[in-house]
Formats: sequence, structure tokens, C-alpha cells
Amino acid sequence: MLTLLCNPASPELTDAAVREAGAGLATSAPRWLRRGAAVEVEVADGWAMEPHDQDSWRARGVDVVVQPDGPRRRRVLLADMDSTMIQQECIDELAAEVGVGERVAAITARAMNGELDFAEALAERVGLLRGLPLQVVRGVLDERITLAPGGPELLATTAAHGGYAALVSGGFTHFTEQVAARLGFDEHRANTLEVEDGRLTGRVVPPVVGQDAKVAALREITARLGLGPDDVVAVGDGANDLPMLQLAGLGVALHAKPAVADRAPVRVDHGDLTALLFLQGYSDDEIVR
Repeated sequence: MLTLLCNPASPELTDAAVREAGAGLATSAPRWLRRGAAVEVEVADGWAMEPHDQDSWRARGVDVVVQPDGPRRRRVLLADMDSTMIQQECIDELAAEVGVGERVAAITARAMNGELDFAEALAERVGLLRGLPLQVVRGVLDERITLAPGGPELLATTAAHGGYAALVSGGFTHFTEQVAARLGFDEHRANTLEVEDGRLTGRVVPPVVGQDAKVAALREITARLGLGPDDVVAVGDGANDLPMLQLAGLGVALHAKPAVADRAPVRVDHGDLTALLFLQGYSDDEIVR
């Protein structure tokens, strides 16, 4: 199954684009999932698009994804939070409050691209937040954190079709608790910032939630539900998400760091979070808003 996606805010896909992408090997008529923004078509068995052709489509603002045909709807959603379900990196927003925003943001970028050990980078960044009043953390959450486009539709549609959703983040429970509640996740897991006398101590309460914890969450949740990794759609953008994406039945690197996008099973550079629904074959009239 060949799926073409673009930014839903600029729906510019055409029937001609579908014919061009399928290179004459389409075996069915195009099925528009959202007119101008998402379309799928069956292609000949074994068909694949060359990497340089995929790069060319991406340069045109189009994501091209090829999946095995057959049942694609997953029972479990596992999602990263920072720069995935929300549009910010929470630790960078906190760091800006104590005047070390640029320094922390640089470390965050390198950690998410896999250039630094996640746990060590987390400890270094959190250490710079020592003394930050807890009310500032709450203020950042209320005033600076915004949901990523398509997130409410993704969660509402997952719930409406009986799915289970878990927010699994290398960020902090102060944020995941609120984001999970706003979006309707069934559970959330993240790191806990240590607090004494109403201020951050600059330490994280162990154990650290990194890539191993995300994989463990996938295995634990699916086992509890009597399911397996193939029943999971996972989404994230950082290096600590990559093992989770590679294990899931459908692992999507969404607007991901280069080192992650290049190694993820599926990459989406232009679509929003509704791309996860379209990749599972949901059409626009099935999406809950």
C-alpha cells in the first residue's frame, strides 16, 4: 500500500501526483483519505521507491510511505511527548526561565540526535535547573506549552475505535500528567523531578525513563492487554524513541531529528499527527474531532 501525505494545512496533492508516484504500477484506484492531503493506492507486490525518489518527493512537500497491504489498524498507541504530542521541549522552556535556555537547548538537540548519552545529558540539563521554584514549572505548563496539530483527533479517534493510548516520555511527570489528561491518554510515564521546599533540587528521581524504559513500556502494556508489538503504532522524534519505533508494528518518526528519521521504519516530515491515522487506513469521515 502506497500512501502519500502532505501538510493538511496546505492540501496540494492531486490525482496526477498519485499516478506519478505509483510509476504506473498501481493495482487499484486511488482512495482519498482526505482530499488533497492524504491518499492511498495499492501497488504491485514487491514495489519499492528508490531513496533518491523519496528525497525528491520530500523536497516537494510530500511524504511517501509504502507498507505491506492487509490489516493496518493498531490497538495500542505509544507516543513521545516533547516535540511530538506538544510543540515544545519542556526542559528547554524551563531552562529559559533560569537564563540557560540556549545552553540547555543545544544539549537537548544533540541528545535527541543520538550524539550524547540520554541519561547523562538529562542529568546535566536538570542540574542547571536547581533552585527553580515549582510555581515556575506550573507557569511554563500553563503559558508556554501547546498541543501539536492533529493530536486531539489522533487520541479521540483511537479511543472511539477501542484503542489504548500511553504517553511515554523522557520528559517530566509534571508535564505528562497534564498533557495526558488534556488529550485523553489512558496512562503516562515520564521522569520525576526531585523537589524540596517547593524548589527543584537539580536531580531526577531514579530510574531514568529513556529508550530502554520506552521499549519496556511497549512490552509491558501489550502483554497486559494480551497483545504484541505488531499491535502498536508508536510515534516520536528523538534518538531515545528509535528502539520503540523499530519494535512497534508501525513506528513513525514524526518531524524527527535526521539520525532518527533515517533509521525509523516510517518517516513523516510534512504531515501532522493525523498522519498516524491515515497510515492505518482511516478516512476523513472516520476521524473524530
